[in-house]
Amino acid sequence: MKWSLARGRTAPASKSGCSNNWSQFRFNLTVGRLVALVCMLAVFVTGCAGRRTVATRPPAPVQPDATITPPPAKTEPAADSASARPSEQPNEPYEEGKASWYGAPFHGRRASNGEVYDMNKLTAAHRTLPFNTVVRVTNMTNGKSTTVRITDRGPFVDNRIIDLSFAAAKEIESVGPGVVPVRLDILSAIDPTAGYFTVQIGAFRERANADRLRTRLSTSYSPVQIVEFPTDSGALYRVRVGKVSGEQAAQQLGEQLRDKEGVKPIIFRLDEAGNDGGNP
Repeated sequence: MKWSLARGRTAPASKSGCSNNWSQFRFNLTVGRLVALVCMLAVFVTGCAGRRTVATRPPAPVQPDATITPPPAKTEPAADSASARPSEQPNEPYEEGKASWYGAPFHGRRASNGEVYDMNKLTAAHRTLPFNTVVRVTNMTNGKSTTVRITDRGPFVDNRIIDLSFAAAKEIESVGPGVVPVRLDILSAIDPTAGYFTVQIGAFRERANADRLRTRLSTSYSPVQIVEFPTDSGALYRVRVGKVSGEQAAQQLGEQLRDKEGVKPIIFRLDEAGNDGGNP
């Protein structure tokens, strides 16, 4: 009897303990779910707040198109630009060679253009440039320059390209040396190759020698002329061949005379006005 009562009392106590444990478990589960839910809400609120912050940030400034446009490619010069004529290349000289100068006894005489030669003016003699052409002459040994006007014909020595007046030679310091290397730059707006030209093939003190040369060449060339030029030591007779249009044609005629006749050709311009003077 006692044993039954004991069991009766014990059984209810065991049932109550299990119930309490189950209630505690459900409570803990509920609390855990609430905690998880709160965490999820916190993450959601934080994420939304973060998105709102990013959305309200001002957009980055747009860079101008120039920063993304590639620079234009450099244009290379034409392959044949180096072969352009001097008249198309202002920095290239018209001519380079040797310059001499002349003063007395030519001072006061008529120049080839009809003017009286004044050695104290800035003038010069050239074989092919038109009268009144303005030329800058630079002494290539010292860099000094002078500007002259072409008024005369010469020089008549084939290894020189220009004869300067005394004043011009003084400006570039060529009076003492007599002959210096120079560079010629044309300053006038002209075509130096246009016009009529002739080829001088000899100059003689004896008229008979000039006549014999003219007779020999007249059978193959026309015209062949003798131009008399007076000097202090007597007349000088110059033999000239041809009257051709353009300096290039005159150069070709000169080469032909050199090859076939064995002469030293010098090209001269034929002037419409003036005389056939010049310094010998």
